[in-house]
Amino acid sequence: MSNLTTIIYNEDNIKSLEWQEHMRLRPGMYIGKLGDGSAQDDGIYVLLKEVIDNSIDEYVMGHGKSIDVTIDQGRVVIRDYGRGIPLGKVVDCVSKINTGGKYDSRAFKKSVGLNGVGTKAVNALSIYFKVESFREGQVKTAEFSQGKITHDHKLAKTTEPNGTRIEFVADNSIFKNYKFRSEYVENQLWNYAYLNAGLKLNFNGKTLVSKDGLKDLLERKTDSENLLYPIIHLKGEDIEIALSHSTQYGEEYYSFVNGQHTTQGGTHLAAFREAIVKTIRDFYKKDFDSRDVQTSIAGAISIKVEEPVFESQTKTKLGSLNMAPDGMTIRSFVVDFLKTNLDNFLHKNKEIADAMLRKIQQSERERKEIADIKKIANQRAKKANIHNKKLRDCRAHLTDGKKTDDETRLLTTIFITEGDSASGSITKARDVQTQAVFSLRGKPLNCFGMTKKVVYQNEELNLLQHALDIEDGIENLRYNRVVISTDADVDGMHIRLLLLTFFLQFFPDLVKYGHLYILETPLFRVRDKQQTFYCYTEEEKQEAIKKLRGKAEITRFKGLGEISPSEFEDFIGEGIHLEPVILGEKTKIEDLLAYYMGKNTPERQEFIIDNLKVELDQVSGEEKEVMDFEPETVVEVE
Repeated sequence: MSNLTTIIYNEDNIKSLEWQEHMRLRPGMYIGKLGDGSAQDDGIYVLLKEVIDNSIDEYVMGHGKSIDVTIDQGRVVIRDYGRGIPLGKVVDCVSKINTGGKYDSRAFKKSVGLNGVGTKAVNALSIYFKVESFREGQVKTAEFSQGKITHDHKLAKTTEPNGTRIEFVADNSIFKNYKFRSEYVENQLWNYAYLNAGLKLNFNGKTLVSKDGLKDLLERKTDSENLLYPIIHLKGEDIEIALSHSTQYGEEYYSFVNGQHTTQGGTHLAAFREAIVKTIRDFYKKDFDSRDVQTSIAGAISIKVEEPVFESQTKTKLGSLNMAPDGMTIRSFVVDFLKTNLDNFLHKNKEIADAMLRKIQQSERERKEIADIKKIANQRAKKANIHNKKLRDCRAHLTDGKKTDDETRLLTTIFITEGDSASGSITKARDVQTQAVFSLRGKPLNCFGMTKKVVYQNEELNLLQHALDIEDGIENLRYNRVVISTDADVDGMHIRLLLLTFFLQFFPDLVKYGHLYILETPLFRVRDKQQTFYCYTEEEKQEAIKKLRGKAEITRFKGLGEISPSEFEDFIGEGIHLEPVILGEKTKIEDLLAYYMGKNTPERQEFIIDNLKVELDQVSGEEKEVMDFEPETVVEVE
């Protein structure tokens, strides 16, 4: 007889959760991945978006001309000047699931938030949440914690103008060690500004406003000096597009639906890319290869759809096929618009048409020039993938040739390491389900100023691009996070710069779309017999010494290979420290690379000397003592 205990299954096993309990138990169902704010699609930015979307809908409906956003040490305040939530429904709108004004399509025909979930999720996932609605001289206020009401204030008189004010503090037990990055917030708000010309967004003392919509977007997102002709800007009913060609490699697209930034594209972006190729082929009466047309394109598209269907609650990919209510397909709508309007524009602007043609022909020549080299390089890469261990892939991709779905890909990370010892430690400590490791051999080539031909000729760079599957752009990028993992010494920093140069030179959109990160590992381990602290800065080290109140054993880490796999589990797991590589809105990649990777200049020499003096002045006597020892040397401090 089996010794298995009989499991009783009855009514007691069936449980019903309150709405806020379910959201807190399964937050990913409502806001996607959680994160700590180091990635622009982390959950705290989704919370911000869910509240602002409601304010934007009020503006689109013709109510209010500005929105105020303030973020101070994790506390977010958003104030709009729309109509305000009807006073009798304030509590229900932020705490009763499937309650909202957007189910009535007469009031919100082309709204972003259609399912009545957004602000409820913010409420449930906040340790503090406050809503105030101002209407006709009265204010209704309610306060919550983790979705449960704590203060239901009575109606009161007010002199405030109409509108809604929402304040929240995300729950640190869910969003562990989170921090809002102003660069990401500003980027998010600028997108709202571009899509709502004339709207003023006031963020922490700055005013963001756009006059020319998507044309302004492309001007800010791209280096205007690299554009080969003036931006083509076309607008119609429910559609707006902007496009140009640049000198950079790869394609760069920004797509929106009803004001929502669809970072993963969808049916509208696929139609846009197809429509550009089709229209250009017809205009020039030449059957160009689509790759030659699309290479180096910078484009943006915004459409409005009634009751859009997205592939997830976070609305990052459009799944709709039709333009409700007439049933016209999105593909036909976009293709027809470009076929008419882009064709007319090119006929009327011969100089721009000629510049576009020259770029396409240049791309065609370059593609044919490296065709043989590329073929040999691809064969070599395929053979290398079979016979060497440069790439230790994650199980999420080992699917017998089946393409990884978008939801799974969002969880994946690849660490680019130097040397066998570092890659060995990370490989042993990683989560084999979602984390991969690519091992470099020596220092990669400094490819500043070179053409993409060099990528195929250089085995190391060619294998890297194949591992990431970015040869034809980042649309098929296999990993959501690409993490440069080098030692915290001079050689490690040099390799980091060389890899940054490679990505910025040939795959700048990998950086612009927020996929590139730097792994931060601790510089010190401070411990006694009871406790161990891993410290990332001198300040953290001094604080750890104080906490131990006695003799402390200090280890200075200089290389990743010196950190044991058991320790690495802490550094690349839940407590991972990642520093995103962020390009400023007006950063010129060519100038940036020339400064750091070009020939020595007086400016760079002066920068190095000045910063070296500052660093040495900041180093304490005790720190200098530690730096004189070999790695893993122990220093005791009273």
